[in-house]
Amino acid sequence: MTDDMPRAVRDLVRGLDRAALATALPVQSGAWPYASLVLVAVDHDLSPILLLSDLAEHTKAIAADGRVALLFDGTQGLEQPLTGPRVTLVGRAERTADKRLGRRFLARHPDAGMYAGFKDFNFYRVVVQRAHLVAGFGKIQWLSAAELAVPAAVGLAESEDGIVRHMNEDHADAVQLYAAKLLGRAGSDWRMTGIDAEGIDLRQAGQVARLAFDAPLNAAGEARKVLVTLVAKARAA
Repeated sequence: MTDDMPRAVRDLVRGLDRAALATALPVQSGAWPYASLVLVAVDHDLSPILLLSDLAEHTKAIAADGRVALLFDGTQGLEQPLTGPRVTLVGRAERTADKRLGRRFLARHPDAGMYAGFKDFNFYRVVVQRAHLVAGFGKIQWLSAAELAVPAAVGLAESEDGIVRHMNEDHADAVQLYAAKLLGRAGSDWRMTGIDAEGIDLRQAGQVARLAFDAPLNAAGEARKVLVTLVAKARAA
């Protein structure tokens, strides 16, 4: 993991598709802390996006108190899990009707499309205030939202749908090369689910993968050149 703590947080959060959500149960329930498993997508500014049922305990808790914490666990598969990275994002969950956020979530979790349109399901955006990173023994740090600031790529959020669709429909072989040659991932039918200033997100059935760029994009117009360069790199590998 990089020694750049803010980048380490962003890479870890973007590389996972689920998290443990901590909320505070309403007072009538005894005001106990409550933890649950949720599927997550992450927006360009690192805001987690959730799709929650109104009937779920965590949704009732958020309605009473929007303060939440999300634990992203990057220790899976390690012989000594406590040496691995994990990060807790602390912020406020807010219900959102932003269709772009909904599309980004469903691209990351296509199976959620089966129930995303139900009246009792709604999207939520978590406005991050702080992050607590544990990157292994002795590598522990609190980071503010300002320190986590994501490089801005002008026009990329608005262009993302078209870029992802173009890559999956016209350059599926390139996406497969990214997964197999650059990330060492097995299996076929990998698809791109998102692109942001620092990398691209891939999915194949129940697996997700993250391919980081060597340098962040400054604008949407730079995406094509970077994606072509990655294809050449993959073929050379």
